[in-house]
Amino acid sequence: MDILQLIDRLEELFNESKNIPLTRNVMVDEDRMLDIIDQMRIAIPEEVKKAQQLLGQRDRVLAQAQEEANRTLDLARQKADQLASKEMVVQESQRRGEQILAQARGDAENTRTDADDYVMRSLTQLQAELERITNQVANGIRVVQDEQERRAPVSDSIDK
Repeated sequence: MDILQLIDRLEELFNESKNIPLTRNVMVDEDRMLDIIDQMRIAIPEEVKKAQQLLGQRDRVLAQAQEEANRTLDLARQKADQLASKEMVVQESQRRGEQILAQARGDAENTRTDADDYVMRSLTQLQAELERITNQVANGIRVVQDEQERRAPVSDSIDK
């Protein structure tokens, strides 16, 4: 399940919880909350796998760009060799080959930069999402602990 859906379910559970009168606390269904948290623990590694897949895709794109640059370079060299019969043709082919090579290198660098930017954006979004989830889980734990601590003195005085 998608991590964002699990967060929505956790928020929905919180919104459905009953308010404790005269406090800002709510009573949360512990089993449902723990079930959602367990599912989040399972989903987060999936998000990390997706990030790794993005890195793999970036590497494939870079390899394809390099291969295309090599093919373009080979084509430019072949073309230059074919046109090398006359002085003017030789000079023009060299200039064109250098242009194609420079363009291929520029294209490869642009592709590499775009892939890196895409991966950085994706990983940054994932990091922000994980931090938000961590904060929400920590807040949920804190609320439950506060509730337990608030109830502890009441149960102690009843036992005595």
